[in-house]
Amino acid sequence: MVIQKMLVGFFLLCLCACSQKNDSYSYPSIPGYDLSNPIMIHLETGLDEISGIVYYEKDTSVFAINDELGVLYKIYIRKKIEVKSWKFATHGDYEDIALVDSTFYVLQSNGDIKAFTFASKDSVTISDCSPPIDGDNDFETLYFDSYYQRLIVVCKDCEFDNKKTITAFSFNPADQTFSDEPFFKLRTDSVAQLLGKEKIKFKPSAAAIHPITKELYIISSIGQTIAIADRKGHVKEAYRIDPRLFKQPEGITFTPRGDLLISNESAEMGAPNILLFKYNPTGHEKG
Repeated sequence: MVIQKMLVGFFLLCLCACSQKNDSYSYPSIPGYDLSNPIMIHLETGLDEISGIVYYEKDTSVFAINDELGVLYKIYIRKKIEVKSWKFATHGDYEDIALVDSTFYVLQSNGDIKAFTFASKDSVTISDCSPPIDGDNDFETLYFDSYYQRLIVVCKDCEFDNKKTITAFSFNPADQTFSDEPFFKLRTDSVAQLLGKEKIKFKPSAAAIHPITKELYIISSIGQTIAIADRKGHVKEAYRIDPRLFKQPEGITFTPRGDLLISNESAEMGAPNILLFKYNPTGHEKG
């Protein structure tokens, strides 16, 4: 009996130690950003499934979409949060958004892109473009690369990818055509290696080009990871992010001065939000 009690006590002590170790895990910050200290912008419940954001410099606002609704939102991120909305399409599975000049581009989960402009306050001109990709494919990531003057769509789960690759395709907004060949192939084993893992679940949910360093930031809600790559998808850095703060990150964008904004769906844990991280460059981050 005494031995049994000693074994039980030892087991409980081990559990307690493991729990304390997990609770005290220190999530690293990205150079230039303190990922533990965001300005939190709480959103109304109508944006529970906020799934893509893009910063609008003219009036310091954020354009966003909400999965399934076909509604464009404009969120003024001031002391008093204000939200405006416009209907651009019927219900669908909308995943990400980009803005090029005055045209909005919204990515659907099958890879289709809806391009639309507002002819007037209540009038929308819209066109649809489909990628030349066969099979059952899932996309969540769309961003604009000003250097190549292309929109880039990144696979989340595509039939032609394996566990070690993620493919991206380019879209030319000038003639609204997709490339026939991949824009890049990202190696997920490179992400795992940088995190000290043998393998990792890395499925991009959003991406954006840093306006100063010109690096590509890719966020994966699955696995709570941010990877930093060059414009051609060669991963250079990878960071785990705190799931208590990044409960379901589905959107990412930057201000011109480099401030980082990441949107989170409600994920059954309170209201949706946008996390704003001020950019404080030190050394090589100044570009």
